[in-house]
Amino acid sequence: MMPGSTNVYRRFIASTRGVAAIEFAMILPVLLILLLASFDGGRAISVYMKVRSATYALAAIANQYTTIQSTDMAAIVGATSVVLAPFTGSPVVTISQIKISSATKATVSWSYSLNGTALTQGSTASLPASLFSNNSCGSYPCYLLYGQVTYTYSPTFNYFGQGGIALSDSIYVAPRNSICILYPPQSVTKTSKC
Repeated sequence: MMPGSTNVYRRFIASTRGVAAIEFAMILPVLLILLLASFDGGRAISVYMKVRSATYALAAIANQYTTIQSTDMAAIVGATSVVLAPFTGSPVVTISQIKISSATKATVSWSYSLNGTALTQGSTASLPASLFSNNSCGSYPCYLLYGQVTYTYSPTFNYFGQGGIALSDSIYVAPRNSICILYPPQSVTKTSKC
């Protein structure tokens, strides 16, 4: 050893000037991951709120009609993309009319879907128990519109898994201006009472 080198080693061991830099270097990756995760989490919450708004808009627009033509239906489901802007992508939008025949029986009158599969006309619909138990119909048959929107959110910094996150919402509403809403491509005729 060279004379004075033991002095250098002692000063190096006793020095505390670089401790903060070393601690910061150790915690920086964790802080960056938290920052990026909170950015993605915030955007996911924003998209989900837009999905909820789009679902409400879908049902609120559709329930004003007494008869929905094919061109009207395309405009109604297309409105969800406007609500979801500026987020791009193809949401799955489904609007269906459910006929409630008794306190325990409900079937699909008609259904339309954009970028997805519509419910099968005449199939049994499972409704929340609260809709049956509250006697929301008053008298049978009664009709409800069932709106569903699903959007796949792709995180910018995909740290927590592969692929997108499916965000979805659904809502039941009653028709406003009539007992039921006719959709001629699936309903019998315009003079029909659904």
